[in-house]
Amino acid sequence: FDKSMTITMAEEIEQINAKLTEENRKYILIGPGRWGTRDRWIGIPVNWPQISNAKVIVETALEDFPLDASSGSHFFHNVTSMNVGYMSIQNFNENNFINYQMLHEQELIERTTFFKHVRFKQPILVKMDGKNRLAIIHLNREEQQD
Repeated sequence: FDKSMTITMAEEIEQINAKLTEENRKYILIGPGRWGTRDRWIGIPVNWPQISNAKVIVETALEDFPLDASSGSHFFHNVTSMNVGYMSIQNFNENNFINYQMLHEQELIERTTFFKHVRFKQPILVKMDGKNRLAIIHLNREEQQD
C-alpha cells in the first residue's frame, strides 16, 4: 500500500461511484485507513460526492497504516445523516475480519490500478448494531439455497 497515492485512489473511487450511481446501484466500500480524511497520509481523502452511492463503508487497518476511526467531521456527518453504515476493522481476529477469499471469488466487474469492483450473484445481508458496536455482512443464505 503506497500512502503517497491516496489522492489517485480517491479519483479512482470517484469514477467507480459515478458508474454505480448511473446504474442506480448501492455498494459496500472497503478500504484502508480513514475514508474522508483531509490528511492523505492516514487514509483516502475522498469528499462525500466521490462515494455518495456507498451504502456501507468499511475502514480497515494495515500493519503500517493504523486506523483511527472517524468521528465528528463534516464527512462523518454526511455518513450518519444519509443512513450509511460505517464500521472499522482494526485488529483482525476470529471475530473481527474480512473474508478476502470470498471477495476474490466474486465476479470481477472492473479492476483499476488500486481497486477491484466485484459483484455478488446473490444478495448480501448487512446487520449493524451501533449501540453495541457489532456488525456483520454476509451472503443471504436463504437466497443461496434456491
